[in-house]
Amino acid sequence: MVFVKAQPGDTSDALIRKFMRKVLNEGILQDLKKREFYVKPAEKRKEAKKELKRRLRRNNRHSNRG
Repeated sequence: MVFVKAQPGDTSDALIRKFMRKVLNEGILQDLKKREFYVKPAEKRKEAKKELKRRLRRNNRHSNRG
């Protein structure tokens, strides 16, 4: 849950900006978009495997640097 407290002198626009920033940082919108449609278990496994490969490749690239 995202909470934004109003500080003295904050305008309503500033509060909305703070709220949107927190929502983006916590990935709430991305999660909602991901859950919008049903994903078959086989597709989930396929995506997880692809993500793991991507992470391993990125980590190898960073660890091989001087």
